Amino acid sequence: MAAGLAERSCLELSAAGRAPPRPFRDVVFSPPGTAALPAGRYADSAGGFCYQESAQLSAATRNRFVRWTTSGDTVELVEESLDVGLLNNAVRLRVRGCPLLPGGVHLCEVQSHLVVLLVTAQTVHRLLLPHPARASRSEVITESHMHSVFMDISKINFRDPSNYYVIPSVPGLASNSVASAAWLSSEGDALFALPSALGGIFVLKLPSHDAPEGTVSLVELKQSSVVQRFLNGWMPTAIRGDCAPSDLPVSLSVHCLDHDAFLFALCQDHKLRMWSYKDQMCLMVADLLEFMPVSRDLRLAAGTGHRLRLAFSQSLGLYLGVYMHAPKRGQFCVFQLVSTESNRYSLDHISSLFSSQETLVDFALTSAEIWALWHNEENQTVVKYINFEQNVAGQWNQVFMQPLPEEEVTVRHDQDPRETYLEYLFMPGRFTNAAIQKALQIFSQGTEIHVDLTWEELKKEVTLAVEREFQGSMTEYECSPEEFWQLQVEFWSKFYACCLQYQEALSRPLALHLNPYTNMVCLLKKGSLSFLMPCSLVDHLYLLSNEHHLSEDDAAIFDDLEMSRDVVCLVQCLQLIGESISMEMAFIMEMACFRLQPPEKAAEQILEDLIANDTENVMEDIHSKLQEIRNPIHAISMLIREMDYETDTEMERAHHLSMRMNLTQLYGSGTAVSVVCCGVCKIATIRFLICRDLLILQQLLLRLGDPVVLGGGQLFQSQQDLLHRTSPLLLSYYLIRWASQCLASDVPIDTLESNLQHLSVLELADTSALTPHKLVSGPQTIVELFFREAARKHIVSRLFSQPNTSLAETSLNWPHLITTIVADFLPLLWPSNPGFLFPECLMGSCQYTQLQEYIRLLQPWCHVNMGSCCFMMGRCYLVMGEGHKALDCFCQAASEVGREEFLDRLIQPEEGEVVSTPRLQYYSKVLRLLDMVGLPELVIQLATLAIMESADDWRSQATLRTCIFKHHLDLGHNSEAYVALTQNPDPGRQLDCLRQLVVVLCERSQLQDLVEFPYVNLLNEVVGIIESHARAVDLMTHNYYELLYAFHIYRHNYRKAGTVMFEYGMRLGREVRTLRGLQKQGNCFLAAINCLRLIRPEYAWIVQPASGAVYERPGASPKRTHDGECMAVPTTCQIEILELEDLERQCVLARIRLTLVQHDLSTAAVAGNSTPEETLALLVRAGLFDTAITLCQTFKLPLTPIFEGLAFKCIKLQLGGEAAQAEAWNWLAANQLSSLVTTKESSATDEAWRLLSSYLERYPTQNSLYHRCVINKLLAHGIPLPNWLINNYKKVDAAQLLRLYLNYDLLEEAVDLVLEYTDAVLGKGHQYFGIEFPLSATAPMVWLPYTAIDQLLQALRESTANHHNVVLYQKLHDKIEDYHEKVSMATQDRLYHHK
Repeated sequence: MAAGLAERSCLELSAAGRAPPRPFRDVVFSPPGTAALPAGRYADSAGGFCYQESAQLSAATRNRFVRWTTSGDTVELVEESLDVGLLNNAVRLRVRGCPLLPGGVHLCEVQSHLVVLLVTAQTVHRLLLPHPARASRSEVITESHMHSVFMDISKINFRDPSNYYVIPSVPGLASNSVASAAWLSSEGDALFALPSALGGIFVLKLPSHDAPEGTVSLVELKQSSVVQRFLNGWMPTAIRGDCAPSDLPVSLSVHCLDHDAFLFALCQDHKLRMWSYKDQMCLMVADLLEFMPVSRDLRLAAGTGHRLRLAFSQSLGLYLGVYMHAPKRGQFCVFQLVSTESNRYSLDHISSLFSSQETLVDFALTSAEIWALWHNEENQTVVKYINFEQNVAGQWNQVFMQPLPEEEVTVRHDQDPRETYLEYLFMPGRFTNAAIQKALQIFSQGTEIHVDLTWEELKKEVTLAVEREFQGSMTEYECSPEEFWQLQVEFWSKFYACCLQYQEALSRPLALHLNPYTNMVCLLKKGSLSFLMPCSLVDHLYLLSNEHHLSEDDAAIFDDLEMSRDVVCLVQCLQLIGESISMEMAFIMEMACFRLQPPEKAAEQILEDLIANDTENVMEDIHSKLQEIRNPIHAISMLIREMDYETDTEMERAHHLSMRMNLTQLYGSGTAVSVVCCGVCKIATIRFLICRDLLILQQLLLRLGDPVVLGGGQLFQSQQDLLHRTSPLLLSYYLIRWASQCLASDVPIDTLESNLQHLSVLELADTSALTPHKLVSGPQTIVELFFREAARKHIVSRLFSQPNTSLAETSLNWPHLITTIVADFLPLLWPSNPGFLFPECLMGSCQYTQLQEYIRLLQPWCHVNMGSCCFMMGRCYLVMGEGHKALDCFCQAASEVGREEFLDRLIQPEEGEVVSTPRLQYYSKVLRLLDMVGLPELVIQLATLAIMESADDWRSQATLRTCIFKHHLDLGHNSEAYVALTQNPDPGRQLDCLRQLVVVLCERSQLQDLVEFPYVNLLNEVVGIIESHARAVDLMTHNYYELLYAFHIYRHNYRKAGTVMFEYGMRLGREVRTLRGLQKQGNCFLAAINCLRLIRPEYAWIVQPASGAVYERPGASPKRTHDGECMAVPTTCQIEILELEDLERQCVLARIRLTLVQHDLSTAAVAGNSTPEETLALLVRAGLFDTAITLCQTFKLPLTPIFEGLAFKCIKLQLGGEAAQAEAWNWLAANQLSSLVTTKESSATDEAWRLLSSYLERYPTQNSLYHRCVINKLLAHGIPLPNWLINNYKKVDAAQLLRLYLNYDLLEEAVDLVLEYTDAVLGKGHQYFGIEFPLSATAPMVWLPYTAIDQLLQALRESTANHHNVVLYQKLHDKIEDYHEKVSMATQDRLYHHK
């Protein structure tokens, strides 16, 4: 577009009023010496103050200003910032009983303070506040909050006499003028200029706050002379004068110089007087009636409605703007103050501008423009502005005000009145929180209503209040649905009317605030404010009423004048169509967009309705207007191009903003955010209407088909193309308007945390669109959320990233900046742009419902970012718990991978990650997301789909197969998991999966599946895995050995099965030394025996690992010496072959151990791995002699330990008491006695001896070894030998018995034995000694143990001191002598016989 119009209309942008009413800090002061005046004496007023450095980018007061409103004796001061949230920024001051003059609030800025000067009907006040640029507490609290200038206002001492003064009664304040002016002198004095009751002006001076000795002075300014009086105490001297009341000032303004101040007074006599305060002289008097057409009535009437404003420019000097009020009309005069060499001043008339508006509320002046605020005859607000230097024709530019909500809400019979009214009341941009709350208080009189309700709480309270009133009015129990519906509408419309009344009252502007540094214009209202933004050209043309449309000569909006006229005529056609469309027709288009129906069809239907209902011949007017357009196709194309924000490339993502210049905060406050987004909403609303009307016009052109109208036979195809270009444009603006009115949801903390986890999986958590949520007051729309969280940084970064620009010298210009920001914001919201920040921000902020609706409205017609939208929809479905729908969306999005920026960022590989194809990387991300959400079935489906994409990539195949295996296994799909395992092309991953399969199935006890899988080419690996687990885990809690046994049995590998069970049994004995362990050990050995018995005998053997072998297992720590050095692993080990007999012996041993432990549990700790010899000792000690004998027989061990043990037990029993007797029965019962003795009562001792006797009989030896060891044991303990034992042993080995007697010094027993033995040899009782043939000449030879007898004789001979021994010796000697004789005789007989 060319330069365009020099001036355009403006739009009013209201800050969002959805937050609860602002909390004010109240300060009340009752000045002494004043009488209470009625509060309604003066009208409400408002004003504003802007800091001198508010336009400087690096200033602390950048984009900050103070606004105030007065009502009665109360003034509300609010500091606003467009950059940060200001804490404690609102204060309500009440000077009790002293109403404030309208405009009686003046703020002045000095180096270290912000000074507030207040003028009331009785007093003047000065408040000193620390300047924000130098206040120590104005530092940033957070990135988005800082302290306000009013932070410490509660510390101010309002009773300090140096900071307030009661206006003296003489000269007194004029009652019929509300003019006032206040300023600070260069010395710091506070000066108040007020209209005197006697006419003229008097000036009060409060000395500087740092001049403690200063006194208050009063100066009266008169035309004839200057009278100065210093007030001492409270009694001023009388001031006399004959000034006519006609010089009473109705408007006062001050222009401060270095050491003086010019005071300008616009008086009732229509004259402007200029005073020098320093010289106290009137420097100039100008009759303003000379500059306007006057009548006698006007000259005689008092000019009470006149207004005066000043504007100073360093380059242009001082401008004076005067509004001269006359009945039914008014006139603005602009003058420039001109000084002559002799210090005389005059006014240079610049411009006179006329206005027909009735009531001027306020106006503001700059060095080039006048902005004016009126109330017209219909009591509606009108704001206009004009450039008085350039606009020769006196044509005012319109400001399109925020319209009030509709007076009535249309409720169709198929709608619920409550839902319809609530939707309308709480639609963002219609009603403020304050208006609804005030209406609620009135509507619910008698019910306590909180005044700080949030938007959602207010909605609930409104519903309850209306329903309560409605229910209370129901007098009949039953009514028809129609009556019920009508009653609902009646009560809701009553409440709606109440809201409308308060909305109208609160939205009425009280004043204009113009910032001369940033050129920002605000409308100050009671409790709120709105901002003015220049219209774009298209909106300006469309909104402009017909009488304001440009003439052809002025319509050079394009370089091509002919094209400019065509566009203006085209827009006029659109206006004609727009004015003719009824609500019902507009609703057709709204519903078509909402229901995703083609807008072209809706436009065609609306056109038919327009033609059918054309009672004012609008179609003819449009047709005639079309005739004026020389090239309609080109004009429409130009208009479309002006409204289209589609860009070819994605906007650069945000750069790092300079923290030093605080760019990160620029336009970041809630006020700025809502104003920018309000601008977007306004533009989207207007453009939607333009596109709607343009569609209808295009349908009309198609219907007419006139070649003259179409510009020389334009092609039908061109019209169709334009139609199809307009339709997406309309839908785009509809979507942006919807988003601007759609409220964001509050998000619970757990949802935010879950979302962050999902984003971290997708590696999107660090995107610039996702920043921590800031505290916002009131609910925000999703567009406001997007601007606050992401878009603002992008826009600001782009604005200030141009090269060769010094940020420190950059001056902020509000009209340029707000226009640029909105123009840069719209492409970020534009659906058909490649950038995807808006949906990404909604996803990051957990606005899933809103995101779903956004994509629903977008998908049928927008073919950009289709894959990204599908992905976002999938994320929404995932959060909503609709996993299968999510999977479908994710799969649809896969086709667009590599074509869209968002999906490209999604698949960026991590560092060190092997890069595969883009689509496989996408599938990998989605699989991770589904895995984290916990949807294994969907993971399997998607991974199976991805495998088809990865036919040539074995690494990806391996990853995907592993993923499928894992989730099948998690779901318990064992067979599917096994199939996935076998199909894995990576041996390493395959082995890992196999290991996991074994462990998991074992933990689940699904062993049958594990055993029966075929394991083609994986058999050894499976066995190795199970073996390693079997050897690595606790034997009693896991059954890997039994699993391995079953595994081999299933495959008929009996030897390996036997080996496994034998190893299991060995380890049980070694590691599990408990009764249960021994029971299992026995079973293991039995199983091993059974296995070997199933094999042919020649193969019935197994290999036994060396005793104490340590099995290598993964993760086992190396063995170390005492020095810490790793021990060398032995390279060879002894291999021992075990046959069936060996296993049977081991089985017997295990059974014996079990018997031992069952009898005595205390032996379990040592019995488990004991050798046969050790087990024998334990058995003997436990008294299990039968079992011990079995053990000895099995392992071919001597029975000696058994006989010795039993003999010892007999000794103990014989020597022990009753306790030993009772205990003995336990082990006696465990042995089988040969027979029971029934003849007499038997003791345990007797039974033990009898058991010993039976064993000696049952297990004879060649040399009576067991007899000898028993006797040896008894004699060693000094126990007399039982007769049965002596008799038994005499038969076997009497000589050995004699030697034993000798060994233990039993001489008497030895003598008796020799005597008996000798008699037996000689034939007397020979059968008792086992002598078959006694001594005779014919019998075989007999013998005596001469050596032992000689030893016995020698022993007796040596102990002659004992008489008994002597007797024994003699007896034995005689017996031997006798024996020798008989032997000699028998020998002779034998010899004789042989001869």
